[in-house]
Amino acid sequence: MKGDLTVSIESWPIAGGFTISRGTKTEAVVVVAEIRTGAHRGRGECVPYARYGESVEGIRDDIEKLTDRIATGLTREELADLLPAGAARNAVDCALWDLEAKEKGVSAAKLAGVGDMKPLVTAYTLSLGTPESMLEAAKKASHRDLLKVKLGGDGDAERIAAVREGAPDSRLIVDANEGWSPANIETLLVACAKARVELVEQPLPADSDEVLSDIERPITVCADESVHDRASLTGLSSRYDAINIKLDKAGGLTEAMAMAEAARADGLRIMVGCMLATSLAMAPALLVAQQAEWVDLDGPLLLARDRDPGLRYDGSEVYPPEPSLWG
Repeated sequence: MKGDLTVSIESWPIAGGFTISRGTKTEAVVVVAEIRTGAHRGRGECVPYARYGESVEGIRDDIEKLTDRIATGLTREELADLLPAGAARNAVDCALWDLEAKEKGVSAAKLAGVGDMKPLVTAYTLSLGTPESMLEAAKKASHRDLLKVKLGGDGDAERIAAVREGAPDSRLIVDANEGWSPANIETLLVACAKARVELVEQPLPADSDEVLSDIERPITVCADESVHDRASLTGLSSRYDAINIKLDKAGGLTEAMAMAEAARADGLRIMVGCMLATSLAMAPALLVAQQAEWVDLDGPLLLARDRDPGLRYDGSEVYPPEPSLWG
């Protein structure tokens, strides 16, 4: 698919702040790839993640190196051979999907064989804080169907109990962001089960999660940092019950859809998640999320402002994208 490539770095302020076990952010910095062919353009957005050795400038440079290949024609299959799984490939892959949909006059969902898309219930994230602050945050968000609770180690049993008190009727999932240890994981899993938590993401560091094969798991344990693309699925089902598919890790929509199919064949359940980004990054993920058990695509809800047009959020539901945004 021949086209002219432009790459831009954008900063989107976060409403308040966003805290996880690794620190606090006040802005979401994204890289956008745009490919134009005549009257049509395709866009893709990614979030470089330092956890995986990515930087904003490095990802921009990696995408710009594809300028000549895109000018002479580049397929998604060829892209997978040129870039590894990660943020850069995600932005370009999603831009190619968007462009093909625009050129053919059909939706990206139809191109992908997804069928008619429906609104989905998305989680709403509560930042890591003291039990008292998280109780208040839970009360304010208690009208939402599904809450995702950021935890981080010491004091997590008290935090999750406080959230359950503040939101007695909401479904709860937890993201520990590798913040637990073999010494406390069983106690914390029990505390989560007591609070009626459905799922906990990545409780242990990705390089030391072997203990998960040997302990009782009273709730669903979901891999996040321990899984990226199909290659990383090998042997995962002995330690985890589910995986969190993020397009920035998988390297785009193409790999994410193949990954979901492979994970289900291994008996793993599916969560579709996101980095802190705008609706442009969430839109392609909604295609994968159509068949997921848990959806966490609330990035735009945590920003002070979103793209215009952006995705439509109505309470806890997020609606399929309009073509003017993506796909």
